[in-house]
Amino acid sequence: MSERSEIAAVTGSAALPGTRRSQAKAARRAELIAAAARQMARRGFAAVRLEDIGAEAGVSGPAMYRHFKSKIDLLDQMLLDISERLHSGGEAVVAEGGAPADVLMRLIEFHIDVLVTKPDLITVQDRDLTSMTPEANRTVRSLQRRYVERWVDVLVEAVRGLTRDEARVRVHAGFGLLNSSPRLPRYPDAALGELLTAMALGALYAGV
Repeated sequence: MSERSEIAAVTGSAALPGTRRSQAKAARRAELIAAAARQMARRGFAAVRLEDIGAEAGVSGPAMYRHFKSKIDLLDQMLLDISERLHSGGEAVVAEGGAPADVLMRLIEFHIDVLVTKPDLITVQDRDLTSMTPEANRTVRSLQRRYVERWVDVLVEAVRGLTRDEARVRVHAGFGLLNSSPRLPRYPDAALGELLTAMALGALYAGV
């Protein structure tokens, strides 16, 4: 058996070169999105050029077009990615089951984890959503609404007598507190997580 066949057998991939190329392309795409998020979070969407993003990631300007059709296409893909991650992650948390209060705590922990690991993306999503193409914007807003409603489902189960309208207000207030974290003064990560959790719980359970 050739070395290539042995590796393919171990990995379960019969098309190893293609797999490697696909993985490399995906890794490069993620690197470019991260660089774009950093620059757009600092300077705003309008002030950043594809060439600036490529330069930070060590990619030539023309090479950027192998991954993205335009700067708006990059923004679309960036915000679709983070919105899909939040939505699918929230669905996975709820699917684990458990007491509603426990599920709600896990949703908070999941959201904070995304905030801590992807603060630039959260900043860009909050500020530059209107710069997306209309179709991508509609998809992102649909994902966001479904994510919110999943939290609402859990909150009305956790707090008896709470209407969905009031639960929705509480959830949006909680998100407002959490999503402001990238703009807060510097604070130790571990302590910030505890503080954000307490703030979110305060918004969700206020007066009940």
